Amino acid sequence: MYTFGDYELDPQRFELRRAGEVVHVERQVFGVLLHLVENHDRVVPKTELLDAVWGSRFVAESTLAGRVKAARAALGDDGHSQQVIATVHGIGYRFVAPVTQLTGPSGASRRRQEIRYCRTPDGVRLAYALSGQGPVLVKAANWLTHLDYEWESPIWSHWIDGLSRRHRLVRYDERGCGLSDQEVHDFGFEAWVEDLEVVVEAAGVTHEFDLIGVSQGGAVAVAYAVRHPERVRRLVLVGAYSRGRLARAATPEAREEAAVDLALAKLAWRRDDSSYRQVFAAQFLPDAPRAHWEAFNDLQRATTSTANVVQFLDSFARIDVSGIAGRVRCPTLILHSRLDQRVPQSQARELATLIPDSRLRFLDSGNHILTADEPAWAELLEEIEAFTGASSDVTSADEARAHAPRSR
Repeated sequence: MYTFGDYELDPQRFELRRAGEVVHVERQVFGVLLHLVENHDRVVPKTELLDAVWGSRFVAESTLAGRVKAARAALGDDGHSQQVIATVHGIGYRFVAPVTQLTGPSGASRRRQEIRYCRTPDGVRLAYALSGQGPVLVKAANWLTHLDYEWESPIWSHWIDGLSRRHRLVRYDERGCGLSDQEVHDFGFEAWVEDLEVVVEAAGVTHEFDLIGVSQGGAVAVAYAVRHPERVRRLVLVGAYSRGRLARAATPEAREEAAVDLALAKLAWRRDDSSYRQVFAAQFLPDAPRAHWEAFNDLQRATTSTANVVQFLDSFARIDVSGIAGRVRCPTLILHSRLDQRVPQSQARELATLIPDSRLRFLDSGNHILTADEPAWAELLEEIEAFTGASSDVTSADEARAHAPRSR
């Protein structure tokens, strides 16, 4: 987190704020501003800015100049006064306003993650990551993950920080995504459950642990809990469903609608339709600012291939764990956004009905993926920590260490 004057620049949330209020800027404008602020102690050449924000794409210097102009305007600056961003003619730009870098999740004190690899019986290499300290919490993989990119993404970084706050978090990229092998042949549900089994073993988890599943990762977590009742202590399901769109279509009309929706989604992804991606992002994050939609789209594009996305969409639609959910034996917490547009709340109620020792809590949000700045996010973390007992466990451990005799 960076502050200058009454402005805050938050890389984790991808936000520029003035006096606590969000100042909306385009993604490229934010990228230019962030790179200048991060390097405020020197002049940043134009070529470096172009590489940092646009990568290998060819972009004219006039485009960069336009983004700098927009950044100045967002900060109440202009090309004449240059009190915040100064032009160094013939070279580049420098951020000249006094900058303070705050410690915290976006700064140097943020928890680190350790990325490792393991291999499945069918030869797929899976990437998994470890972060945080405390009781083990394993997260089943969900839609299009990338262990590296999501670490800094405003979509998922607060989830990683929050779940690592009082837990030893184990998460992984599912087959076909992120740092895991992307050229795979089996995108079936059984393969996903087996991948979770492999990651748990590779991470060295030898005792009971808590398991969390988000979105379709919830069904994978349910299947794992049924297969390994002796391993799962408590189960947390967030925005989850027992039956995918096609599996839960009960009437001919519903089946036709689900099939058409799936076909359109596949076609749009094959054509890399940017307008459809915006609609798709808006369904996941309807209450989030447009910058989050763009970050969500960028993360998806960086995560996997279009061919894999089409496979995933088809597999997700056919998920069905309704027949086995009643065999879950551990206490289960079900959290669901009340106005979720991707997964209807009827699916949360169905899970709560099917799983014997479960309780359901609806959160006041329309987002399928909760954002860091909405009240429902803090409530979700509180619910999870209270349910798993992580807060009291960590406090007791800290107190024990504080009162333990020191070795000489």
